[in-house]
Amino acid sequence: MARASKLTPVGAPTRGTTNPNRLRRVDRWIAFSPRTSRLLRAADSPLVVDLGYGASPVTTVELARWLRRVRPDVRVLGLELDPVRVAAALPAASPPSLDFRRGGFELAGTRPVLVRAFNVLRQYAEDEVAGAWGLMLDSMPAEGLLVEGTCDEIGRLSSWVLVARSGPVSLTLSMRLAGLDRPSTVAERLPKALIHRNVPGERVHALLAALDTCWATAAPHQAFGVRSRWLETARLLAARGWPVLGPPSRIRLGELTVPWASVAPA
Repeated sequence: MARASKLTPVGAPTRGTTNPNRLRRVDRWIAFSPRTSRLLRAADSPLVVDLGYGASPVTTVELARWLRRVRPDVRVLGLELDPVRVAAALPAASPPSLDFRRGGFELAGTRPVLVRAFNVLRQYAEDEVAGAWGLMLDSMPAEGLLVEGTCDEIGRLSSWVLVARSGPVSLTLSMRLAGLDRPSTVAERLPKALIHRNVPGERVHALLAALDTCWATAAPHQAFGVRSRWLETARLLAARGWPVLGPPSRIRLGELTVPWASVAPA
C-alpha cells in the first residue's frame, strides 16, 4: 500500500480524463531522448514521479513500462490529489517499482530525478506556471528534470517543455502525421506557458507559421510518404534559421524540438 505523506498536497484537482496510450509520445521521448535517458542511466536509484495521472492509473503503468527499457530498476510513483483516484489505482501497484500516493506539486516529500506532469497546468493561469515549475524542481535534486505539457484526448497532438533547475530548456511538438492538415493544428495543445502566446509578435506564433509554410512547400514529398514530407519540412525550417534539435530518427516520428529561447514569450 502507498505510504502516506505528512505534507499537505499542493494544487487543484484535474478533470481526470485519461486513455490508454494517450501519453505514448512523451513516454517514448523521455525514454530515448539523450538528456532524459542519460539522467535515468546515471541515477543511483532513479525515482520518477507521474503527477496528476487522472481517474485511471493506465498512463502511469505505461510510463513505467517505457522507462524499464532504459533502467529495469526504475521506480515510478503516481501522485494524485484525489484520494479516491489513489485508492482506485492501488490494485495496479507493484511496490517498490510502481506505486501510487496522494500528492501534488510538493511531490509528497519525495526527491525524484524526473517528473512528468501532463495535462495538469491547463487549468491554471499563465502567471502561475513558473511557481508550479519551481515548487516541483525545488523538491528534486540539482540535476532533476521536469517534463510538463499537454495533449489531446487520444494522444495525436502533443507538446511539452523540458525544464531544469536553471529554467526551461526546450519545447517539443509531437503529432500524428497521418491525416495531418497543417502542423499549426498543435497550437491548441501548447503548454500553458505558451498557449496564449500564439499571436503575432510572439516567437511561438512565428515558429508555427514557419512550420505551416515549410509543410506546404514540402508537399511534393508526400509522394514518398508523409514521413518524407515531415523530414523535408524540418529541413526547410532549419534552412530558415530555426535551431531544430535532434536527429532525423526522432524527427521522423512526428517530433520537432527547438531550444526554449527560440519560442520563449517576448
